[in-house]
Amino acid sequence: MAHALSSKPTARISSIFIYPIKSCRGISVSQAPITPTGCRWDRQWLVVNNKGRAYTQRVEPKLALVEVELPNEAFSEGWEPTNSSYMVLKAPGMNVLKVSLSKPRRTTDGVSVWEWSGSALDEGDEVSQWFSNYLGKPSRLVRFNTASETRPVEPGYAPGHSTMFSDMYPYMLLSQGSMDALNKLLREPIPVNRFRPNILVDGCESFAEDLWTEIRINKFIFQGVKLCSRCKVPTINQESGIAGPEPNETLKKFRSDNVLRPTQKQRGKIYFGQNLVWKDSLTEGKGKIIKVGDPIYVLRKVSSADEAAA
Repeated sequence: MAHALSSKPTARISSIFIYPIKSCRGISVSQAPITPTGCRWDRQWLVVNNKGRAYTQRVEPKLALVEVELPNEAFSEGWEPTNSSYMVLKAPGMNVLKVSLSKPRRTTDGVSVWEWSGSALDEGDEVSQWFSNYLGKPSRLVRFNTASETRPVEPGYAPGHSTMFSDMYPYMLLSQGSMDALNKLLREPIPVNRFRPNILVDGCESFAEDLWTEIRINKFIFQGVKLCSRCKVPTINQESGIAGPEPNETLKKFRSDNVLRPTQKQRGKIYFGQNLVWKDSLTEGKGKIIKVGDPIYVLRKVSSADEAAA
């Protein structure tokens, strides 16, 4: 049963992360413009094979080593790229590559990520060659074509909402308390980049975010739609690109569905973090930005993870 809660903030944003190219390295920013499909620039690009299928760290862990830089002003509200605005890419053994932020002219059909397929904007042959050389196989970089394409999230959880190239949902939130609780159990603590959240919050108890079904950040209402189930990616060291058994082995012991959700159908999943959609994204007006330090107000929550959607 969800219920409205106190007017005091439960937590504050401690970090904001944007991942412009899916599965490549993230950028820590002090503020981010928000859109219905996620933070601006988040997972707007995707590396694909010669059939248009997405490459992710699950199959190409070397993507973790690709550093991505955007101009600082890209995270100001209302900023639009000029002809001299670039995304800069760096990777071990590779020359620095500049990708123009102006819209590419070429579209490519048959791009697919998970269950979705559609057309995307192709970033051209020089960029394609760079990724092909780095991964050692034919690759292209494509950009989500917001003018013609929509990628809906699972309608059973958040009907009417959509995302770009993120795995499932436009936003993922995690608490520092949850990271601390996990790291206490690990022989070697791990950084938060293993989990690739957009919003890291601090000041709440560990795993408090499991229960949040509606929160307010600044003046914006976000809906907690589904516990974030975890794949292989958290096991990949983001500094080396090498996978190991942890933290998933430890998470299985205390964050699996049979531990957290004993009365629900068991699917052998582990959960860490909460998927969000921006609920009032159609509101007009300026200032659609979240910032480090913004308070988190919990408006509605469930009483246990067993009751949460997952």
